[in-house]
This record gives sequence, structure tokens and C-alpha cells, in this order.
Amino acid sequence: MAHYDPPKQGKASQLIDVVVLVVLTVGALFVPLWLGMAGAAKSVATPVENPTWEALGQTPAQAAKYEALGYDPASAHDLILARFDYSFSFGALLTMIAVILLYYFLILRFSEVEYREVISEKFGDK
Repeated sequence: MAHYDPPKQGKASQLIDVVVLVVLTVGALFVPLWLGMAGAAKSVATPVENPTWEALGQTPAQAAKYEALGYDPASAHDLILARFDYSFSFGALLTMIAVILLYYFLILRFSEVEYREVISEKFGDK
């Protein structure tokens, strides 16, 4: 059986591959943040007028830790009382399922084509 030599990829192609992957990774991580779709809590449940540590429900030990981090009751108000938005959309769920299924079948198709090419290169067309 002949020794298998895989096809070679040029340096420029490798560099383009790396740049594209980095851009896609950064995009996947930051685009939802820029669009306001993810990230920190969106609202304060019940704002407190003239907040104190006691009004925010903090013990003296917790208050000491916040103060060690440079917070006072007014600046820690939003941080302590912030609540995440757990709203749910069936449309978004169905869209995400469709995207995942499309990606899955796309990867299966590309893998099949690549697998057949490797088998053809290795063993030839029979």
C-alpha cells in the first residue's frame, strides 16, 4: 500500500483560518452583549430611597466586605438589588432549535464529503 501524503495548506491560508476563527469567537462572545441580549441584570426590583446597609438587607460582615471593595450603600444599591430578567419566548426557542439542527446537519454533510475525499485519497476510487 502506498504511503499517504495529506494535502498541504499554505501559510497564508493558515493565517486566514486563524483570523476568521478569532473573529467568529469574539463575535459569538460579544455580539449578544452589544445587542443587549445577555449580560448583567437589567432592572432593580424595588429601588430604596436613601439606602443604608440595613435597608439593603446586608449584615455588618457583608457591609464591611462591600466597603473593602470601595462601595457605599448608594453605589452598591443597584448591584445588590439587581434581578435578572427571566422572560421566555417560544419564538426564540424555536429559532435556536432550528439553528442548532441546521448546524448539526451542515456539519454531518461536510463531514461526509470530507470523509469520502480522505477515503478516496487513501484507497483510490474502486
